[in-house]
Amino acid sequence: MLGVGSFISGFCLIVQEAYFFRRIRHELASTHASPMIGATINPSHLLSQLTDILDSDPCIDEVGFIHPSQFASLNKEVHIPSSMSSEALSQPGDEISESKPAGASSSNTFFWHSEHKLGISTLVLVPLYNAAKDAFMNALKRYRMLSDSNVQKDKLIDNNTSVCPASFLDIVESELMKRSKALVILSCDFGTAWNFRKLLVSKKQLLQMYMDELLLSTLVLSYSPKSERAWNHRRWVIKMIAEKCPNLQEIVETESELNSKMNYRAWNHRCWLISYMLDSQVLREWQNSRDWAGLHVADNSCFHYRARLLLRMTENLRNNHASDAFSRAKFHQMWKDELNWVAVLIKRYVGREALWLHRRFLSVLRMKYFAIDDECLSCDMNMFITEELKLFHSCTIIPDNDFGDFQAQATYSATYIMWLAKQMPESFGVELQICSRNEELKSLLDKVGKSCLWDCFTAT
Repeated sequence: MLGVGSFISGFCLIVQEAYFFRRIRHELASTHASPMIGATINPSHLLSQLTDILDSDPCIDEVGFIHPSQFASLNKEVHIPSSMSSEALSQPGDEISESKPAGASSSNTFFWHSEHKLGISTLVLVPLYNAAKDAFMNALKRYRMLSDSNVQKDKLIDNNTSVCPASFLDIVESELMKRSKALVILSCDFGTAWNFRKLLVSKKQLLQMYMDELLLSTLVLSYSPKSERAWNHRRWVIKMIAEKCPNLQEIVETESELNSKMNYRAWNHRCWLISYMLDSQVLREWQNSRDWAGLHVADNSCFHYRARLLLRMTENLRNNHASDAFSRAKFHQMWKDELNWVAVLIKRYVGREALWLHRRFLSVLRMKYFAIDDECLSCDMNMFITEELKLFHSCTIIPDNDFGDFQAQATYSATYIMWLAKQMPESFGVELQICSRNEELKSLLDKVGKSCLWDCFTAT
């Protein structure tokens, strides 16, 4: 009887296969290949070709699944004669060198390999994936059998009895690493392959193997930048390396260059990396991320990343871990510059909620950190309140047009002001009650259906 764990593992494999086939079904439908083509393809031979390419060039940094019709143009760029076929360049036992990319004519093309770039035809994805999965599962079955036999060997009384030579187990482990590499490239969410790579790499505890895992995850992220499995595997590798090498400055620098896709998972990975950054790297990331944030004002992930950088700075200041070049006065000036910069963006890009949410964070940072900082006690609270009210008044002007961004801007500004009054009742709340335009604020909240905020404010 199967256990719960086996049932869940089997179910996960079914879900992974279903997702993979849905992803490539629309590509296969457009290949216009005859049914006889599938009969002439040897999946084992295809897998051998792919494995040979991966073994011959361990520095492959980009992979893509491309339509067969695109191979002709790729071959022209690298000056490959159209008469050369993938089978002629990728026979078993042949070495595929960097100077001889695996290109082919558009009529008989399966792989394209040049300058550390790998292209795989969508025509052969299904048979290639099935062959890679079968090869991996067979290798996994042999590995489990040999591992169990080694456990039984340790229990034998006669030490001269040999159940399974250690060298044979090493060979199977090497095969399992090779099969799992091809499989995760073809199906990046195949969790079983990722997990067994973790198991085998952690057994060896070799720094080079950890670096190879970083290269593999980089390769997967080149075509699937939102793969949660690849990002998780990458974080595991960095954590394991950190236990051996406390100084991760070079790896952190590489990670910053890697996250060029800038999706949610990439930003989440960068936030996780902050704990491994030096003070100089935190400041560099703070400066480098500003330009990108200024051009993507609707992306809350980038502003969240900048908030995490600020929190790391405050943590270092409170624990007296900051460097000599980073003082409390400099941090206070950085906060003021950020506050003024966000105000400029709010006026320039109307109706962007991410900017208002970031401004809320900056206000919370002022209340929780600067309020108890002796060097910041002299900060003019009245000036802060005045500037926030000016920003609110400038954002409540709604032109007579059909654009809803100005209405959204007024709503965000009104809710922000009410939030500030709730957070600072003794200062900002009092100033708001005596403000000459509080009736305008009340009318605006009524108009957008948020009159409860005003009622709650006046009740307190």
